[in-house]
Amino acid sequence: MSFQSMRLEVQDAVAHLTFTEAARGNPIDGIFCAELRAVSIELAQRNDVRAVLITAEGSKFSVGGDIAAFTKDLDALSRNVTVWAGDLHDGIARLQRLDAPIVAAVHGTCVGGMVALVAGADVVLASPEASFVSAYTGIGYSCDAGASIMLSRRMGNARARRFLLLGEILDPQTAQATGLIDEVVATADLVARANALATKFASGPTRSYGEIKRLFLTVDQESLESQLALEVMAIARTAATSDAKNALLAFREKRRPVFAGH
Repeated sequence: MSFQSMRLEVQDAVAHLTFTEAARGNPIDGIFCAELRAVSIELAQRNDVRAVLITAEGSKFSVGGDIAAFTKDLDALSRNVTVWAGDLHDGIARLQRLDAPIVAAVHGTCVGGMVALVAGADVVLASPEASFVSAYTGIGYSCDAGASIMLSRRMGNARARRFLLLGEILDPQTAQATGLIDEVVATADLVARANALATKFASGPTRSYGEIKRLFLTVDQESLESQLALEVMAIARTAATSDAKNALLAFREKRRPVFAGH
């Protein structure tokens, strides 16, 4: 598939999703939202993807919402935002339900909805010069892209709320301390480290990863009894996989398991 704002390439079971509008700062606009939805559908339908790596071209990871697109027709802005956010949110929801773990490697400025998008990744790496900018209230907006959910999961409710209300800018060290990102990696090593993590995930028990990811989607909504029931169903499904059966035999025979992803 060919896209204007991003590129999707699958190699050795890793889907490399790269934002490619470097000259514009990789903004979030109507095209980006529609294309992220299309990418999420493509990834959900493929059986050869066992990890996803998100990166961006250019000096900025993303400037967030495209102000030029917002101001092009202010009378139609509310309607346009509803359409764009609908596509964006559908794409984000599909990505969250993938079995494949998602790794994001952030360099430079990361603003607004793109902070929320990368916060939804399973592992987030950032270079020392990266910055994470809330931005929403600076233009009189509330939040989107799952910010209220993804940031709360990573930072905790109170810290995420403060980040959004105050329009804060976090450096990588502060972002790591709050839980927004997982590692700060030297700029020269960022892509290699992210690739290594994605490759490790791609050679792991993909169905197991998916079940664990989905359990964490419900952990804050379900009662103890309901969540325990979901865990029983999930572990029963993984116990039925070829990967689990082969890994148990490998453990018994004192050899390293090889996971095929099913």
